[in-house]
Amino acid sequence: MDTRCFAHQPTQVPATTEQLAAVDTATPASLAHMIQQACLRYAALPAFTQDGHTIGYAEFGQWSARLANWLCRAPGLEAGDRVALMMPNLLQYPVALAAVLQANMVVVNINPQYTARELAQQLADSGARAIVALEGLEPLVREVAHRTQLRHIVLTAPGDMRRLHGEDGSPDLQEDAPCAWRWADILASMPRTLAHDALLPRSDSVALLQYTGGTTGVSKGAVLTHRNLVANVEQAAAWYGAVLRPGGETVATILPLYHIFALSFNCLLMLHLGAHNRLVSHPRDMQAIAVALGSGCTVVSGVNTLYASLLSAPELADIDLSGLRLAVAGGTATQPAVSSSWLQRAGRSIVEGYGLTEASPFVLSAAVDGAAQTGLFPLPGTEITVRDAQGRDLPRGETGEICVRGPQVMRGYWGREEETAQVLDADGWLRTGDVGRMHAHGALSITDRAKDMVLVSGFNVYPNEVEAVLANHPGVAECAVVSMPDARTGEAVRAFVVPRGPGQPSEQALLDHCRAGLTAYKVPRRIDFVAELPKSPVGKVLRRMLRA
Repeated sequence: MDTRCFAHQPTQVPATTEQLAAVDTATPASLAHMIQQACLRYAALPAFTQDGHTIGYAEFGQWSARLANWLCRAPGLEAGDRVALMMPNLLQYPVALAAVLQANMVVVNINPQYTARELAQQLADSGARAIVALEGLEPLVREVAHRTQLRHIVLTAPGDMRRLHGEDGSPDLQEDAPCAWRWADILASMPRTLAHDALLPRSDSVALLQYTGGTTGVSKGAVLTHRNLVANVEQAAAWYGAVLRPGGETVATILPLYHIFALSFNCLLMLHLGAHNRLVSHPRDMQAIAVALGSGCTVVSGVNTLYASLLSAPELADIDLSGLRLAVAGGTATQPAVSSSWLQRAGRSIVEGYGLTEASPFVLSAAVDGAAQTGLFPLPGTEITVRDAQGRDLPRGETGEICVRGPQVMRGYWGREEETAQVLDADGWLRTGDVGRMHAHGALSITDRAKDMVLVSGFNVYPNEVEAVLANHPGVAECAVVSMPDARTGEAVRAFVVPRGPGQPSEQALLDHCRAGLTAYKVPRRIDFVAELPKSPVGKVLRRMLRA
């Protein structure tokens, strides 16, 4: 019996890679082509808004062409070179992204909150030759530049796009090494149409080095080609097309665009569909989020902690969410208590998805067409199998490691052949490191990360399950579960809890609550009350830090 799983049939989307290719006979050859098509097709529509300033699709195409022209002419830069982007959700980010891709160069996303050590490591590993960064980060960039291959530093201020009017000028070159340039000067001096001799990338060209693994170990650059990312955009468009209207959506972008989830869903997919993107530059600025959600927003993406924050924020209490057509969640499992509260508040369920950087990232999604089946289903053209520790396919119903194959799977890790071989086999199957099982009707349940599993006297305890029970207690605002050493059982369950409000529940009350919903070996041995949980920039709880 074939234990692999293909696409969920009730959604009326294609199930094979061949059928996927027929979704749109005009499938663009690269992200650069896709962006240009969107700028032409939706030229009269608004593309991005940030802090009250809007640029349309036609204008967006012109600004990105200006920067692309400069990149093609900058001394020491050539096709295939890596260009780092280090900024929050400003208008400059999508412009720079589109410019690098149209210049046939490779985007390297960098978290603007990185320390000097983290920045130096990523710049050196990627071999980036240029960086576009927020001007306040210039001292940090210069501190590490001598340890990298940087030739050019492009600096931008938060309000640069508001002040630009396209005047001709000359870039103000600072005589430093590497050379420093001002964003506004570059864009004002370049032609607004892409040079005729510009060589757009091929589908097999590298588009993105997206670093991953920083929360679990040494950060590695996943090599994602234009084909990987375009295919994943087409897969997502086919899946979510049941509810999304080309040229008719407004998306609130709260998660940082330098993260693969927001980059692919909020930026690339929404560009492809001609959506109006409302950028929130600070993900904890609830007032800015309230403006974005209250301005006719129809689409939003987030992670469990973000949705929980939106539901409890006083600034959003009066925001009408009934106009949302799609709310997508990823990064980690959405807790049932959060899902239930969101459904009651917005009138629509959160559509959970699953993916990973190495797969561009979308792999699985809940149905968006009201189908009765529950669980997550593979996106079009995606194959899934569940394997045991020896790499053998398991029958449906048994728990093992989820493996993925499809056009969205990365080429490998940048400069790390041995680590690539550990997760990607000769047949194109990617080991995800996530544990789950396939149901009889083809849906998958994600149990947890293999590395996060707690082994209590030989019994597997999955943190997500314990966290879901804890989160149902009215005195718990947030929680996270990790393993702790135990002389008798080998490992035991330890929980960290952020109490809701001043009336902190007692440890005994929470233990009694857990015993009512969990078998004995799953009940936490210890509960620690904390003011907050350590999180990644997108709000994913960093269990590694809690274990330490």
